[in-house]
Amino acid sequence: MRIPTLFITLLLALVCGRAGAQGTATWIWYPGDFEIWLSNKMQVQRVERDVAWPPFWRLYSHQPQVNFMRQVDLAAPEDVDVTVEGTYNVAIDGRFVHGDQRHIHVPAGKHALNIQVYNAVSPPAVYVLGRTIRSDDGWTVGPRPNVASTVHAARWNLDTAAQAPSRFRLPTRDVQPVSVQRAGRSILVDFGRETIGFVKLRNVSGSGRVTLTYGESREEALSAAGAETLDTVTIDAAHGDVTAPTSRALRYVNIQADGDVSVGDVSLRYEYLPLAHRGTFHSSDEELNRIWDVAQRTLALNTREFFTDGIKRDHWVWSGDAVQAYLMNYYAFFDADTVKRTTWALRGADPVDMHINTILDYSLYWFISIRDYYQYTADADFVKSIYPRMVTLMDFVLGRRDADGMLAGLPGDWVFVDWADMPKDGELAVIQLLFARSLDAMADCATLVHDDAKAATYRRLATDLKAKIMATFWDPRRQVFVHARKDGRLNPLVTRHPNMFALLFGYLDDRQAAAIRRDVLMSDKVPKITTPYMRFYELAALAESGEQAYVTGQIKDYWGGMLRAGATCFWEQYDPNEQGAARYAMYGKPFGKSLCHAWGASPLYLLGKYYLGVRPTQPGYAAYVVAPALGGLQWIEGKVPTPHGDIAVYADTRRIEVTAAAGQGVLRFTSTTPPHADAGTIRQVGERSYELPLEGGKTVMVTRTE
Repeated sequence: MRIPTLFITLLLALVCGRAGAQGTATWIWYPGDFEIWLSNKMQVQRVERDVAWPPFWRLYSHQPQVNFMRQVDLAAPEDVDVTVEGTYNVAIDGRFVHGDQRHIHVPAGKHALNIQVYNAVSPPAVYVLGRTIRSDDGWTVGPRPNVASTVHAARWNLDTAAQAPSRFRLPTRDVQPVSVQRAGRSILVDFGRETIGFVKLRNVSGSGRVTLTYGESREEALSAAGAETLDTVTIDAAHGDVTAPTSRALRYVNIQADGDVSVGDVSLRYEYLPLAHRGTFHSSDEELNRIWDVAQRTLALNTREFFTDGIKRDHWVWSGDAVQAYLMNYYAFFDADTVKRTTWALRGADPVDMHINTILDYSLYWFISIRDYYQYTADADFVKSIYPRMVTLMDFVLGRRDADGMLAGLPGDWVFVDWADMPKDGELAVIQLLFARSLDAMADCATLVHDDAKAATYRRLATDLKAKIMATFWDPRRQVFVHARKDGRLNPLVTRHPNMFALLFGYLDDRQAAAIRRDVLMSDKVPKITTPYMRFYELAALAESGEQAYVTGQIKDYWGGMLRAGATCFWEQYDPNEQGAARYAMYGKPFGKSLCHAWGASPLYLLGKYYLGVRPTQPGYAAYVVAPALGGLQWIEGKVPTPHGDIAVYADTRRIEVTAAAGQGVLRFTSTTPPHADAGTIRQVGERSYELPLEGGKTVMVTRTE
């Protein structure tokens, strides 16, 4: 059978110019398909004890049929191995290959290759390996072979034919418990700290049932009726090892056997995503050092197939949680792949008929996170690939504005903001501020992909909305933002949320910013935030304003308080007034609270960005600033990862030492006396303020008086 000439013409035009980019062979698929499929597979694992609890929002699916296309120009004939997930055909220059389609012979010269794959069960994916012809980012994919609907293929690190996407699993390794207590037919096992994996029973004999009751706390593991997760395993005359069927979050597991079952040893197959722990932080304060270490472990445990909210309860991907994890990740692991996978999974596919996770504010965070990702990585290809889905989601958001161009919760929307006890109906000031920020992000991304008309539209909408926000919600007498407007009437309640976001986003002048710091964020008269989720933004806003000394006390009080309460990872919520087992209750359940929650790891971001003081000023750290701030500490030191290597920083009251990465770096610091550097030229930029250019790969030391 011969494929029409139009097919060949369009195909050649589509892939022209891509033949020279030869890379490592890897599995490739249509962008977003593998991520959507894998997130569905992970998220439906949630259970409430023994009842399945899949997500309550719409789950999208992958495209069942995809064309994989490539143009090649061979100096010599080439034999190519083709491995495919799905039913497929191969065509060369529009002619089907008959016979053995796993081993293809491509003659010398210019040729158009097409692999058409159908797979309704898992994403259509291909792995191609030849001397020069390989499945890499030089391929294009589309549901049809035409210019309008094709994009560059997506990939991850599945780099051998045996690593098929449908068989992806996280790796595991054995971990031993720190204590085992036996009492009759029960065994209480303590692994010493929060972890996740498959409990393994060794040297099992007999027959009967074994119930494993998991606990992030000892109290939970010992509560047969109240524990959030458990497994029951039937043993049928076993002699050997038995592994629990599901990966569970735990510190403790209580193992109860009936019949004549006997269990020898117990271990854990710890399940994890390999990560490079690049970011570091140490200081003169040992408690703060421990906070950093526990925060990094908290984030690592929640960095899995995707950035999850918590390892015990949900197994769901939540946008509000994830976008904070992205920022923490940039200062801990700099794992761009998990950011991209999570961003695709959250967005899903078209058409759009609900907000991400059904939550209005979570859609807005999603836009903002993509601009943040580009700022840290300079990965323009990712922004270009996901931009069409940014547009369709923003079209959905814009279509839900009210007559004044603002957003309020409509039927089907969940306006979350935080677990705070406050009214959430009508036009919330905090929602409008996030909306304005998301429009700014859309304008920047539209400019990046050269969609100039939409860039101008988004920019105009953002400007107009900011003016309306100030005119509507800013109280000039009290110098604060009020909470909301409903049915044309303002709610004069003052909450921290809109005030801290306006400060963090730089939407205020100096006088307004000072008033908000003094009368809202640093005032005990305004109700406090009790979740790490919103403390993240509150403390970031204060640190952005130079209040690191205050932030240090808050971190030690809040996160240090969790450590003093026995935390081995940081929690979903912390209230120092709660004592004993009551600390673990949430959602009306005695152990509903997650004790390893990604949004609890925010000190990674705060200490990396605002104490070590490292941030990109141009995408991908092409230019960056290092502005150390001691925050009341005697000394600090650490490393911040970048795409070009790590930036190392040491600072005390007399000395700053920086080892720079590639890019145009600048050290900014203050000194009460004229400073000196062992290299470069210091420039004074203000009263007590100085700058020193940094050279990639070089270490510079400055002496100063703070």
